[in-house]
Amino acid sequence: MKLFLIKILSSIIFLTSTSAFACSISARVSIVGNEFPAIQTVGSGAKECKGAKVSANLTADHQKINVAGMSSEPAEYTSAIVANTSIVALLNEDLIRPLDSLVKKHGKDLKKNQLITIDGKIMAVAFMANAQHLVYRKDILKKLNIDVPKTYEEMLSAAKKIRDAGLLKNPVGGAYKAGWNLAQEFNNMFIGYGGSHFKGNTAEPNVNSESGVKALEMMKALSGYMNPDFLTHDSNATNAEFRAGNVAIMNMWGSRAATLVDVDGVSDEVKNGMDIAGPMTVGGGKTPASTLFWDGWTIAKKISDKEAEATFIAMTNAIRPSIMDKDDIRKQAVWLIDGYKPTEAAKGVFAAAKMSTTPYPMLPYAGLMHSAIGKEISDFMQGKESAKKTLSDIEDAYRASAKEKGFL
Repeated sequence: MKLFLIKILSSIIFLTSTSAFACSISARVSIVGNEFPAIQTVGSGAKECKGAKVSANLTADHQKINVAGMSSEPAEYTSAIVANTSIVALLNEDLIRPLDSLVKKHGKDLKKNQLITIDGKIMAVAFMANAQHLVYRKDILKKLNIDVPKTYEEMLSAAKKIRDAGLLKNPVGGAYKAGWNLAQEFNNMFIGYGGSHFKGNTAEPNVNSESGVKALEMMKALSGYMNPDFLTHDSNATNAEFRAGNVAIMNMWGSRAATLVDVDGVSDEVKNGMDIAGPMTVGGGKTPASTLFWDGWTIAKKISDKEAEATFIAMTNAIRPSIMDKDDIRKQAVWLIDGYKPTEAAKGVFAAAKMSTTPYPMLPYAGLMHSAIGKEISDFMQGKESAKKTLSDIEDAYRASAKEKGFL
C-alpha cells in the first residue's frame, strides 16, 4: 500500500487530459459517501448522467449507514464512496462486487494505478490521495519569531508562546471528536511513536504499550491548548475555528485544507496568513505521526447487473479526465485522475508521501480496533482514568469484537 500510494503520487504530474464523454444510463444510481468538497464534486459529476435518477447522500455519518444501506435486498445504495479505512467493513460483510468486467467494458479512461485490487479482483476505483498534515498561520508564527513546527513537541512549544503572548487563547486545532475522529488522531500519534496496533501478522492487539501511553499523553497535552469542547469537534468544526481566526496550528486533512479559506466570511488576515506543511513527527522518531489514504468508489453486490453497470458509468463520468480542466476542482484534492497537475494546496499530501508516511492498514480487523479506540479513549481525555487503564479497556473491547467476528 505504501508503494502504491507513493507511486501514484509520483506519477500523476505526467498525466495528460482526454476529452469528456456523454453519460447516459438506464437504471437508478444511489451514492453514499463523505461530504467534503472533492466528494461533493464526484457526487455532482454522477448526477450529470441522464436517463435515470441519480441520488447522493453525502454526510459525515456515511460510515454509520453504508453497511446497513448496502445489506438490504436490493441494496439501498448502489455505490459507497470509501477510503482504505472504510472499505474493510464492506469487504468483511461481502457487500461490494468485483469490477473487472465493468472496467474492461467502460473503464477506458481509468489508469492502472486507480484500480484497487484485492485478492486479484478490482474492488474499488480510487480518485484521490489524502493525508493529515500541518496547517498553520504563518503571520502569527512570524510575529512571534516561531519556526514552522516539524514535531509535535515544537507544536506544543509554539502553542504556549502564542497563548502567553495573548494572541490566541486556544491556538491548537484538531479533529478530536469522540469516536472515529479521536481514534484516528490516536492512530497517527501511536504510529509516530513507533507503535504497531497488532502483534506481528496476527489479529492480537498491541496498543497497551509504552508507545500507546506516550501517544495518549501527547494528545492530552495538545488538548490543553484546544477549545474546551474539543471532544465535539470534527473536521468541520475544527476548520470553522481556523476560519474564525481562533486557531493558529492544527493537524488537518489535505482534502479539507485545500479549500479551507475558500468560503464566505473568512477575513483577509486568515486567508493571507494560512499556509501548509508536511506531517509532523513525535518523540524523536522519523516516521510521520500521520497515515496515507486513498479515496475511491465501490459498487454494491446486492443490486441488479443493470444497476451496477449504470452506477459504474455514472461514477466513471464523475471522475472523467476533463474535470481537471477546472482550476476550482483541481485544487480540491490530490486527484488520481488523468490530467491532474499538482497545486500549491497539494504540497502537504505530497510531503507526506515523500516522508514515507505509513498507509492506513487494509486489514479485516483494523476497523474493529479503530472502533474500540474511539469508544474507550474519551475517558482518558477527560481525566477520568489512567492511560494504562484506557489502553487495557481498548484491548478488551477489541478482543470481544474480534472473537465475535472470528478473528481471534
